[in-house]
Order: sequence, then structure tokens, then C-alpha cells
Amino acid sequence: MKGESFGLIVGISLGLVIGVVLALSALCCFMYHRKRSQIANSASRRTATLPIRENGADACTVMSDSTLGPDSPVKSSTNGRNLWLDGFSKKSNVISASGILEYPYRDLQKATSNFTTLIGQGAFGPVYKAQMSTGETVAVKVLATDSKQGEKEFQTEVMLLGRLHHRNLVNLVGYCAEKGQHMLIYVYMSKGSLASHLYSEKHEPLSWDLRVYIALDVARGLEYLHDGAVPPVIHRDIKSSNILLDQSMRARVTISFVPLEISSPFSLLNLCSFKLQVADFGLSREEMVNKHAANVRGTFGYLDPEYISTRTFTKKSDVYGFGVLLFELIAARNPQQGLMEYVELAAMNAEEKVGWEEIVDSRLDGRFDLLEVNEVAAFAYKCISRAPRKRPNMRDVVQVLARVVKVRHSRKRQKMSTSPSPRLPAVESSGEQTGNRSVRSEHHRRDNSMESIVED
Repeated sequence: MKGESFGLIVGISLGLVIGVVLALSALCCFMYHRKRSQIANSASRRTATLPIRENGADACTVMSDSTLGPDSPVKSSTNGRNLWLDGFSKKSNVISASGILEYPYRDLQKATSNFTTLIGQGAFGPVYKAQMSTGETVAVKVLATDSKQGEKEFQTEVMLLGRLHHRNLVNLVGYCAEKGQHMLIYVYMSKGSLASHLYSEKHEPLSWDLRVYIALDVARGLEYLHDGAVPPVIHRDIKSSNILLDQSMRARVTISFVPLEISSPFSLLNLCSFKLQVADFGLSREEMVNKHAANVRGTFGYLDPEYISTRTFTKKSDVYGFGVLLFELIAARNPQQGLMEYVELAAMNAEEKVGWEEIVDSRLDGRFDLLEVNEVAAFAYKCISRAPRKRPNMRDVVQVLARVVKVRHSRKRQKMSTSPSPRLPAVESSGEQTGNRSVRSEHHRRDNSMESIVED
């Protein structure tokens, strides 16, 4: 009898324990699923309310691992492959972490007519124009075969460059690593470098309005690198030959990585062992020069004096280089041929925002807005301040230049609304019409696109 009672008690106890355990398990599962649904709802609300940044701090296009910017010729599809992959062989594939296409060597060989379409020669190797079977035109940079860069380092470089996408950067769209060759494929910029338009007699002088637009484009690209990229990137070689122009005269900054010493505790795919170095897209033969001291990296004329003394690049070093570029746009003088001495002489006679017109490119023949010239030049002078702390940041630069363009468009609209439409001449010189038609149409397209951008 005792044995039966003891067995009954044990059975009841075990049943109670099992019941409690099951009840607790059910409660935990309920709480877990409820929490997950709350998190999902919260995330969806945040996604619906947060604005998409399109350019730097105020409007930057930062590509995630699975999305592509509007300016990239590589279009995403739902299955992770790309719509213009159809013309490639089956060997083409995508680096999953960056979405960068791998181009077969034979496709590039065919697209460049066996690598005969040379458009530039840089320190890191030749650059070829490639007409792909898909109809896309790209630029192919073939890295020098004597490079010490291994396969792993090259893949890391592709990964890092693939993370930087912005409408004012020369975006990397693919790579090739076959037959002992390392190649980087970029968006093709049909109008070449800014330097060629400033100094080559083959090109018409850039209008003042277009020079300000170009400065704003470059500023937005640098702002993205400083404030939109994760982690932030310092360019370290801002110069006119590293600024390329597309068909509509929109400017983009070229970028490139090379392995250097570890300089930061921040690590992203071993980013600490990579610094942003000379962009060197191959459209300029200008070599990196060292006119002051050993181990100075950069281009003489654009170098921050603070960097020369400390050997440390900062974001303000890029601001200094951009200030030099602004004066280069204003005066069309080479920084390696006395531009800054010219600027300092003008600064002695100028008073804040008055008197800078004496350094304006003589080829403009007075066709510029005096107020704009003085405002842009005075701001450029702040960018090249000897004390880095007194220099603005790139976000400030974008705001100032955007305001200049916005005021310009407001004045134009006001003038158009108050003045009657001018009567067109009955006959126009055919020679002048032929020589200037393409320039006018490009500036008109650029003017319209910039007006929409400023109003965003």
C-alpha cells in the first residue's frame, strides 16, 4: 500500500514538473515572437520615415552591399545578378560582398581591340577605352605587372573601392584577375580631365558658370568621402588631373587605394592597412613629386603645409588641396608654376570679398560675375589657411558653393521674368555656330541639371 502511494506521489510530482516546464516554454516562445514582431514593425516604421541621403551630408548616395547608385551602369536585379550581364560569358560572376562584376579577360581583350585603344598612361599602368558587347563604354585600368600587390591585396582593393559609390566619384564597376593581370574597370568619362580643359589649346575656355558647377561637384564628392563613407576616407591628392568630366560636363573625383603602413585603429576588411593615395586614372603623366622632404606623398603645389611638417594627412589636408583647386579654376594657372605666389600677391591687395578679380583667367575676357568671383576667391583663401583649424570642412564648402549657384539661378529667373524675350538675329555666322554649338548645348544641359540639383 505504501509502495503504491509513493509511486502515485512521484507520478503526480513529475507530471506537475513537466507541466510547469511546458508552460514556461510556451510563455517564452510567445514573448520571443512578440518581441520579434515589435522589432520588425519598428524597423519598417524607421525605414518609411528616414530620408534617403543622395549626396554627402545633405544628399549622398551610399551604396549598400546589395544596391547600386543611379549613375552606375551596373543595374541590380532580384536574383543578385545584373541586367547587363547577359552579354557576358557564363564565367562572369559577382563579388557577393560588394556587388562588383568580374569581367572575363577575353571580353575585355575584344572590347579594347586587343588592348590598343589607349586613352592614358599613369604611374600605375595604362588605361584603355572599352566598348562592351552590351553597348556600355567603360575605362579599363591595367595595373602594372611589376606591382608587388598579391591576389589577396587586389581583392581587398576591389572590395574597398566597390563600397564607394557616389555621383561625383569615378565609380568602380568591375575588375578582372586573369592571365596574371589585374585590371580595374571604371565608368568612362568622355570629356577627359579638368586639367586638359584648363590648359589644352584643343578645348574652348570653360565658362565661369561651368567652373563653379565643377567646383560644387568636386566638393560634393569629397564631402561624401569625408562624411558619407564608412569609415571616412581622406583623398590625399586633390588636383585638376584627378577630376574627370562626363558628357554633360559633370565632374567626378577619381579614387584609388594602395597598400601603405597601418595608420588607424579603425578596421574594416583590414582598411587600417590601406590609405587613399593618388587617384592617377591615367589621363595625366604627371608623377608624384617630392620638392620638400623625404617620404612626402602627394603632388607639389597642392600639399598642405601642415602635412609637410607633421607627415599626417587629415580631412583639412583635403580642404587645403580643394582650396588650391578653386584658385586653379579661377585663374587657370598651374599650382606647380607659381599659382599660390600669384594668389598671395592678390591677397595683399584684396579686402575680404573685394579685389580678387585681378587673378581671373584672362581668356574669360571679363565674362564673369564679379560678386561670385570675389565670394568664391575669398572662401578659397579660407580653405588654404596656414592653420588647419581655421579652414572650413567640406560640408561648409558644399553649402557655400550651393548658395552661390542658388543665388545665381534666382537672379536669372528674376531677370527673365522682368525683361522681354530677346529677338533672335535673322542670320548667324555659320563658322561661329559650328564652333560653339556643342559647347553651348553642353552648358545648357549642365545648367538645367544643376538647377534641379540645387533646388533638391
